[in-house]
Amino acid sequence: MSSASVPAPTEAPLETAISRDGFVLLPGAAMRDILLRHGALDDWDDFAGSWDRLERDRHMADRGRYRRRRHAVYAADADRGVVRQAHQPHYQARSYNPLNGGVERWFEPIEPGIGDGASMRAVLNCCHHVFGAMAPGVCDWHVEAHQFRIEAQAGASGRPTPEGVHRDGVDYVLVLMVDRTNIASGTTTVYGPDRDELGSFTLSRPLDATLLDDHRVYHGVTAVEPLDPALPAHRDVLVVTFRDARTSRHDPRFVPEGESAA
Repeated sequence: MSSASVPAPTEAPLETAISRDGFVLLPGAAMRDILLRHGALDDWDDFAGSWDRLERDRHMADRGRYRRRRHAVYAADADRGVVRQAHQPHYQARSYNPLNGGVERWFEPIEPGIGDGASMRAVLNCCHHVFGAMAPGVCDWHVEAHQFRIEAQAGASGRPTPEGVHRDGVDYVLVLMVDRTNIASGTTTVYGPDRDELGSFTLSRPLDATLLDDHRVYHGVTAVEPLDPALPAHRDVLVVTFRDARTSRHDPRFVPEGESAA
């Protein structure tokens, strides 16, 4: 994982670092150790291999064909832990996603064996522990998991965040690197509420990760291009979001100040 500018490393708990800076950046080795406290990664090869079976994202208003994805929804609480829910659409207000927001987007579901497998469970349990500690007053969480593959070709770059610098309209976000093959760039930059740059880095190895407080920071990722134009090129990440289940996706608390929900 290369970094142009990130907060100094810390041995404090993740929730402390996120509360201090609005985000935390973890190299793969550190993230692996944390995940193993919350489960196992025994099926990691199958988990990572499932990105080869993602379906084309057909909701791209820019008509781009560079993104593949699958999606799943979970509920999380202290009694039951994290439980997968019936398949449902993904929604963002246009104030958060001016490119693709304002409509319910149905994506193919994450495969059952992957969505309920050891690696996904370790990730979800870790997020529940960290984000739950940051918001002890929240008893029930609405959780969404997104598998993304961004593809790049000669003369046709792929855009990990085609909506630009943004917030997701949730409480907390995890971005976990799964694989980079023949890819250049894909640099993540995190910004404060005044759009001042807080950190810039590239998730480059499996399990490199960043966790963000979506109320406090914006983020965006630069377009990716193939290192060798003659070979396939892709960037695979898992994005997990946690939102207080008591708030509607149309709740004005999840609309940026000065804007209105679509």
